[in-house]
Amino acid sequence: MTDDRSDEALMTAYVGGDARALRELFRRHAPRLIRVMAGHLGSTADAQDVVQAAFLNLHRARRDFRAGSRLQPWLYTIAYNLMRDHHRYRGRRPELLTEPTGPGGHDTRPSQAPGPDADLYAAPIRRALAQLPEAQREVIVLHWFAGFSFAEVADLVGARRTAVKVRAHRGYKRLRELLGPEYLELGGADSEAVTVQEPKA
Repeated sequence: MTDDRSDEALMTAYVGGDARALRELFRRHAPRLIRVMAGHLGSTADAQDVVQAAFLNLHRARRDFRAGSRLQPWLYTIAYNLMRDHHRYRGRRPELLTEPTGPGGHDTRPSQAPGPDADLYAAPIRRALAQLPEAQREVIVLHWFAGFSFAEVADLVGARRTAVKVRAHRGYKRLRELLGPEYLELGGADSEAVTVQEPKA
């Protein structure tokens, strides 16, 4: 049965003792967040570990949640902080994304993977993403692979929408250079990714 409560209502219910509310939040957000983290970490297994830890931290900090606050930016901030800690601990740039498998070696990629989800596992894109600066990779993973709008990305990364569009423009341009002519339309139907005017220095 689908729970149609908002994320914020679910979190408030969880703080009040409704354990099912956290399970619903995990169901809603974990698959997308794993894709985002995998785009940065280069490993689905590491991404799953980070997302599990993010929800554990969300549980531990649940009483810090304030009515009127939005849950999704808070959850993504927790996950990104854990991802950066992972990079510092490993002391290296992201590796190529390993084949995502679950128990018994079964493929855990989405069974009905649309373009962005499928593309994330293509070796040329994995290599190209790893060459981008972190700020550009962060925006592109959220916009292209996770499907967030630029306004939503700005909210998640705590930056102005214009700054996010500049990062996307530069990142998509570099990806097209790295990936070749078959990716000339990179950035999707949203033409803002390629028409943004960068601010003068």
